[in-house]
Amino acid sequence: MTTTAPYGSWVSPITADLLTTSGVGLSDVTVDGSDVYWLEQRPTEGGREALVRLRGTVSQEVLPGDVGVRTMVHEYGGGAYDVRDGVIVFSTASDGRLHLVDGDGIRALTPDLPGRQLRYGDLQLDLARRRVVCVREDHRGGGEAVSTLVAVPLDGAPTAGLVLVGGHDFVASPRVSPDGEQLAWVTWEHPDMPWDSTVLWCGDAHGGDARVVDGAAGVSVGDVGWLADGRLMYASDRSGFWNLTIDGAPVHSVDRDCSDPAWVLGERTWVELPDGRILLREWRDARAQLVLVAPGGDAVDVAVSLVSTSRPSWSGGGVVMVARRERDAVAVVRVEPDGGRMTVLRSGADVPVEQAYLPQAQAVTWSDPRGRDVHGFLYRPRNPGFTGPAGELPPLVVQTHGGPTGHAIPALDLDHAYWTSRGVAVLDVNYGGSTAYGRAYRDRLRGQWGVVDVDDCCAGARAMAERGEADPARTAISGGSAGGYTTLAALTFRDVFTAGVSLYGIGDLETLVRDTHKFESRYADRLVGPYPEARALYVERSPVHHVDRLDCAMLLLHGADDAVVPPGQATSMAEAVRAKGKPVAVRIFAGEGHGFRAAQTRRAATEAQLSFYGQVFGFEPADEIRGQPVDNL
Repeated sequence: MTTTAPYGSWVSPITADLLTTSGVGLSDVTVDGSDVYWLEQRPTEGGREALVRLRGTVSQEVLPGDVGVRTMVHEYGGGAYDVRDGVIVFSTASDGRLHLVDGDGIRALTPDLPGRQLRYGDLQLDLARRRVVCVREDHRGGGEAVSTLVAVPLDGAPTAGLVLVGGHDFVASPRVSPDGEQLAWVTWEHPDMPWDSTVLWCGDAHGGDARVVDGAAGVSVGDVGWLADGRLMYASDRSGFWNLTIDGAPVHSVDRDCSDPAWVLGERTWVELPDGRILLREWRDARAQLVLVAPGGDAVDVAVSLVSTSRPSWSGGGVVMVARRERDAVAVVRVEPDGGRMTVLRSGADVPVEQAYLPQAQAVTWSDPRGRDVHGFLYRPRNPGFTGPAGELPPLVVQTHGGPTGHAIPALDLDHAYWTSRGVAVLDVNYGGSTAYGRAYRDRLRGQWGVVDVDDCCAGARAMAERGEADPARTAISGGSAGGYTTLAALTFRDVFTAGVSLYGIGDLETLVRDTHKFESRYADRLVGPYPEARALYVERSPVHHVDRLDCAMLLLHGADDAVVPPGQATSMAEAVRAKGKPVAVRIFAGEGHGFRAAQTRRAATEAQLSFYGQVFGFEPADEIRGQPVDNL
């Protein structure tokens, strides 16, 4: 039997507590002999990232229980640890120092400086030379941080490291060849981001005798690694799609992206098998497909259904990686490439609810104002105990991913299920500018941020209403970071949505380019225009300057310690909306940065959104939650 009740008011077992306490984040798989290591991000421990080792069938935390493994290079981090022959080197989250774990215990390799003035990432152990090669981000000068490749000795007193490669705005991906005699790395310069234009270099083990391998203006190379025979393989989008390449020739030439934007350091999408075959991942309509490529070029799909993969490594007769299936939580898995058999080594969450409460992703396509296809995934309301009133359509939340150079995947997302099990539909939009669809698709946003992304989200909302999937009078837009900017811009410059939620979003583009960190300080040059030459355009596209055009409710959620988008952006936007007399609420969470990590913050943010939507869409949540005050409602 089902109960008829207004959409949004359905009783659901997927609570805010479940979202924040039922699982952990999993990332950075590394293999050392028969041991498998990974990082677990634990919301119940304030977002601490624990280093875990699986030995045989027993997994255990490697470091003391209060140690978090994280690097803040580029603010987004990546490559915060490495392990070879039982020797572990890692960056501590608290101070950014490098530490060594070996038979003598744990000791520091870099000096103790206040304020994380030295940050290290993309760590690569070189035991033959008793060193770790890595990216160093140096904030000691007081101006723009200096990025170099350095070698930090594993022996002796703590040192900041010997500079191997410098003279570039950014340097990344240090990779030591199998024989230890060569070093490869990637550089790029302002105003490019690593998915715009990069250069791949190769030199001797100390960075000398450097030569350019590939890369140029308008060509993105990355995803670098050495093959067993000493050849260098990497991803290049020279063809218009990121394809794996050796000596300038594609290993597997397809009109699909086989790599990802380098938002974090140390990522890898492919692995060489012992027999010389390459296991790689293609993006097919924003879903992952593993492919085996033989040395002669023949390619076959691996018979396993996944929606995302990361950091594959060969171990124990299979490939170990972080992966997701459409109906399961993120997991560390072992895949047997020839048979497609998959074993879960560590699940990020046991989903303690029936499958009937979980939404099913439907790939949907609609047209932008220029008639071009836009892609996304629709999640309809789904709850076995409830149905909506006859003749009533559900509210819709249009979800905008961050980046904006990212993309949504059709994976199990309890955040989506939280809404759909209560009777609220979700549309996850891969607007123009998203990756996984080739260079031309992501270049749609070049100079058009705040226009193309907004148009695509508005067109998606209209399309869902026209198809009878959602109530056009109860349509919201929500997003974090760059998705928060798209949200604020859509609410300000278009008349489609009746409400919106911005999580650590950008309201003032000028403040962003003046105050943000080095990695993204020139990002808007490509997305909007060079600053200050294009200042008028920045003002034109900044929602904070145009609140007179707002005519809908707004909730802003932000971290007090956000260095990417300073929290003043949220408070100034809220003040402007409040002064106009429009419904608005703002929450600033102490101790949080760019993205919420602590369980209590994530729970409070989720419940604030439910309370907010209930007030503006006219439904009474079934949950016992703390109400979110909304000014001017």
